[in-house]
Amino acid sequence: MLANNLETARFNMIAQQIRPWEVIDERVLHTLRTVPREHFVAEEYLGLAFADVAVPIGEGQEMMKPVQEARMLQALAVKDGDRVLEIGTGSGFITACLAALGGAVTSYELREGLSQAASDRLRALAVKNIELVCGDGLHASLAPSSFDVIAVTGSLPAYADTLESLLAPGGRMFVVIGEAPAMNATLVTCNATGEFWKENLFETVLPALDNAPQVEHFVF
Repeated sequence: MLANNLETARFNMIAQQIRPWEVIDERVLHTLRTVPREHFVAEEYLGLAFADVAVPIGEGQEMMKPVQEARMLQALAVKDGDRVLEIGTGSGFITACLAALGGAVTSYELREGLSQAASDRLRALAVKNIELVCGDGLHASLAPSSFDVIAVTGSLPAYADTLESLLAPGGRMFVVIGEAPAMNATLVTCNATGEFWKENLFETVLPALDNAPQVEHFVF
């Protein structure tokens, strides 16, 4: 794609997909304008970098759709200095966005090839304040109340409430819960007294994380 075509596609993504989905946070919109999404897709998928599709990134995995990414970033309301946990580095695009919004990001990716590819892309863009870990973020030994923001980039068929203990007071977590075709994008917040609240944001479909807890189905 020529540079002017990329900019036109980026503009159309924001104007025709993201804004109509009630994303109005100017910091998020600015981040989506300035973090080069095309840098995080393989050359053969460059024409899909700004389309309303889940772009393959290798090893059977795919990026979230732009509208899903935008709604997640808006819901998490990342501030300067927030300690951010990302579960599922994937291409590294959301990692870069979270860092651009001011977060100090620790990002886990179970697949070594994807983690290394994301590291190469982020290094090429000189993205700062990130730590990439090749490992299982869902089951990592992490200190309680150590994160202000948790971004879960794959769905959880069954909700893992163990993640709640990682949120500091005032912390926010975005997670998609359920099984297709009925999944809910959910914002979990921890108030000042340590109570947790869940808000269903929208219905969507997102592939499950590796090693995600599964729903027990009864067979009669």
